[in-house]
Amino acid sequence: ARPLVAPFGGRERRLGTNPLCIAVPSDLETPVLLDMATSAVAAGKVALAVARGTSIPEGWILDKDGDPTTDPTALAQGGASLPLGGPEGHKGYGLSVMVEILSGLLTGLGFGHDPSSRHNDGCFLAAFNVEAFRPLADFKREVVEFAGYLTSSKPAAGVDRVYYPGEPEHLRTQQLLKEGIFIEDATWARLTELAKEYGLEDELAMG
Repeated sequence: ARPLVAPFGGRERRLGTNPLCIAVPSDLETPVLLDMATSAVAAGKVALAVARGTSIPEGWILDKDGDPTTDPTALAQGGASLPLGGPEGHKGYGLSVMVEILSGLLTGLGFGHDPSSRHNDGCFLAAFNVEAFRPLADFKREVVEFAGYLTSSKPAAGVDRVYYPGEPEHLRTQQLLKEGIFIEDATWARLTELAKEYGLEDELAMG
């Protein structure tokens, strides 16, 4: 994606948020699922803070001068996101570089700010046939057992329970399907503007 993230120890945008996603089939209600940016935070969460008029934690972004900031608007004003990991951000930096190599260089679609005007929107996909290794039913059953092993851990102080990756998002989805999705006034106003611009107000009942 377009550069938003500074390399570890740098202050200028050189990498995308370069998300990494891994899904594992199982007999659980939802797959074990990791979907994460290799930056400290996804750009969408910074945009959400801007829409809500709230501050963000220090360690998410730098301002245009390369200083840490809690002002989410600083990202759009020439700031940069940080790689995940805080003081150990070299780990997120390394992950981001590898995602960029697999998705941009291997596919031939470019990296960072590519002067050759290549798309720079590549992605790398890998799928494994579980049954080439072992019976699928056995694998899926053991994923359930593994998830149970993780979630049975005694929670740390201030934590209600331990979840397996993908479970909080699944539970949140079920909640939103029942209760609806809250949209900030600023976001709704922008959606209304877009609906009007494309003549979709009546179709979307946003008039």
